[in-house]
Amino acid sequence: MGLSVLGVALGVAVVVGIDLANTSAERAFRLSADRLTGQATHQVVGAGGGLRTSAYRRVRTRPYVGGRPAGDTAGVDRGAFMTKEGAALMSAPTARALGKRPGDTLRIAVDGQPRTLQLVGLLRSRDERTRRATRNLLVTDIATAQEVLGKREQLTRIDLILPESEAGEKRAKNRLQQALPPGAEIRRSEARTETVEQMTRAFSLNLSALSLLALVVGLFLIYNTMTFSVVQRRPLIGRLRALGVTRGEVFALVLGEAALVGLVGTLVGLALGVGLAQGLVRLVTRAINDLYFVVNVQDVTVTPWVLAKGAALGMGATLAAAYAPAREAARAEVSVTLQRSRAESAARSLAPRLAFAGVAVALLAGVLLLAPGQSIWVGYAALFCALLAAALLAPAAVVALARALRPVMEKIFGVLGRMAARGLRQSLSRTGVAIAALMVAVAATVGVGVMTKSFRQTVRAWLTYSLQSDVYVQPPSLVFRRSTATLARGTADTLAQVPGVAGAHTVRRVEVASSAGPTQLVAIKPGPETQDTYRFKTGDPAQVWPRFRGGENVVIVSEPYGYRTGTEVGDTLRLQTDRGRDAFRVGAVFYDYASDRGVVTMSRATYDRYYDDERVSGVALRAVSGLSADSLAARVRAAAPPGQELVVQSSRGLREASLEIFDRTFAITNVLRLLAVVVAFIGVLSALMALQLERRRELAVMRAGGMTPGQVGGYVTLQTGLMGLAAGLLALPLGMALSYVLVFVINKRSFGWTLQLQVPPEILLQAVGLALAAALLAGAYPAWKMARANPAEAMREG
Repeated sequence: MGLSVLGVALGVAVVVGIDLANTSAERAFRLSADRLTGQATHQVVGAGGGLRTSAYRRVRTRPYVGGRPAGDTAGVDRGAFMTKEGAALMSAPTARALGKRPGDTLRIAVDGQPRTLQLVGLLRSRDERTRRATRNLLVTDIATAQEVLGKREQLTRIDLILPESEAGEKRAKNRLQQALPPGAEIRRSEARTETVEQMTRAFSLNLSALSLLALVVGLFLIYNTMTFSVVQRRPLIGRLRALGVTRGEVFALVLGEAALVGLVGTLVGLALGVGLAQGLVRLVTRAINDLYFVVNVQDVTVTPWVLAKGAALGMGATLAAAYAPAREAARAEVSVTLQRSRAESAARSLAPRLAFAGVAVALLAGVLLLAPGQSIWVGYAALFCALLAAALLAPAAVVALARALRPVMEKIFGVLGRMAARGLRQSLSRTGVAIAALMVAVAATVGVGVMTKSFRQTVRAWLTYSLQSDVYVQPPSLVFRRSTATLARGTADTLAQVPGVAGAHTVRRVEVASSAGPTQLVAIKPGPETQDTYRFKTGDPAQVWPRFRGGENVVIVSEPYGYRTGTEVGDTLRLQTDRGRDAFRVGAVFYDYASDRGVVTMSRATYDRYYDDERVSGVALRAVSGLSADSLAARVRAAAPPGQELVVQSSRGLREASLEIFDRTFAITNVLRLLAVVVAFIGVLSALMALQLERRRELAVMRAGGMTPGQVGGYVTLQTGLMGLAAGLLALPLGMALSYVLVFVINKRSFGWTLQLQVPPEILLQAVGLALAAALLAGAYPAWKMARANPAEAMREG
């Protein structure tokens, strides 16, 4: 029972740990967003370059508009805050962490350029919510922020509080819109927060679904334990039934025992989950910071909902797994309960029926995969149906495999090999479930491993053809994949004049509103070398690029953007510009793996026509013939303007950095795969310990017949190895099926990417080796115990 408790505990711990890590990251972001938004119901936002300060004056001077300062500055010297140059506020916990006090100087960097502020006061936190929301937050006067950020006469947004009634809100928006300049629009305050949260929704959902894998493997362990409990107590159950105990009472006894196992395992799992979340939250936060936005999570938020969900899953899974053994115990006739051999014959006779059910479930998985739509949950439902189908097919497959391997085992290992293969089939009620559990866990490692390898190879190939320049330069950014920083004015021109530069092209990244929602817009200056970095999924390059270079209203969209928004070649996309909403024709859809939200790309000439924004986000440089990329990178670093920190990377360095980010992102999936294998290992150990107890008399007879302790240990080890081999071989087709679902269904519906399936032979060999190693390791202790057992004592107890 102890192993079952541990199996349930680990399954619950993984689910709770992942949920708490995701919840903590989401809560930290929402607290920060809510704190910055305050009581505002709506916001005025501009196109890519933001708003001019004149827009605020035009809104503020309307006779029907009032105003009040946002934020709580109680306890702060407002005079110093408003008049002192470079004045800033921060929370007391943040100041303590940085070792700062009021009056100290703060040195910060903005787009790689050093800036200096002075801490004039501390923000007061009235409650825990405010304390978390103001963590790592700097507050300055707007004029100071404009100067420090290099955005003179510019605003990010204007916060509004509009009437709550629908009619009042509509009337206020119409009146305000008339006062706004072209390109500005009014949005709900929650819209931005919801958009950012949507970025991580698929990421969090995939982690949550994978975390259920350990619990699914734990189901086999619970089923195995409860079945063994029933089999071990068949004589007792038979006597109880003979004495008048009803079927319902037997059912309740078995299910009650399972509930007790589930309760203890769930409670232990909840505690382990909270501890596991402390480590997982770092991995989740690092992935979010690399890919989406900056979020600071310093502690885990334990919510009742997550604990309740974990408890429900733990207890529900336990009772579901124990239902069949309890029903079997209740339905068995009195005479049958006293015969152990009938259990194994029943298990073997049940195998064909289970296989038939497995085929039916596999067909259901196929139907779900063919169903139209973009639901990720339908994809995962198909995946778990595939796992269930494989588990149902496992007993019949084990019988067939044991029969096929028996002559091979006899030829290699002699009589012990033949006995091991025969014992695998004869103890199907025990070995079948343990093999199924190990098979599912190993198949998951194959599926996720092949998916990860396919993803990595696809990204590597994309990086090879998309990074055609020799050196890439951009200002430092907190987020690797969503940089909003810009180079200082004139920096791009200065770098283009560095000796050894044969050519340069710039890129500008902004976020704008569109008819398809918030959109990442990229402006490039296309040339022959630029065109080579794009591979079209749909669209004719010969027709698109001339129109693109000619400054027509033509854009190309990335594959994820097209998938997420339903945008296709020939569609019209309306983008918010500084001139208002303007229409752009979609000329092509291109492969891109830089953003799962997708991007819209237009020429720099078109961008300059519609946006009053001369800034540059980065520049790509080509070296003259004979000059290495590393040498050019060194010259660029030396030529950087004073006070401008630059991130200068060769194409090789950028590829390596990108793949490093990729590997970090998938680190958490490797942890989940390992935990699933650990649970399966416990399942095999549980099954072998059960066999040790059940077969003590049988092994004692063998010892009495002349088998040595070494032969007994060898027999058990051979059977254990055969279990691992069977699990490994059966895991290969299941793992390949899972990888297909993950690559072509789950990934596509989650992120919209097309991946090239890659099946490295080493992953398949490692899977079989992992199954063998796990089984042999789990069987070491039972083999030792069986070999050391006293034959006379075992025969008396048997």
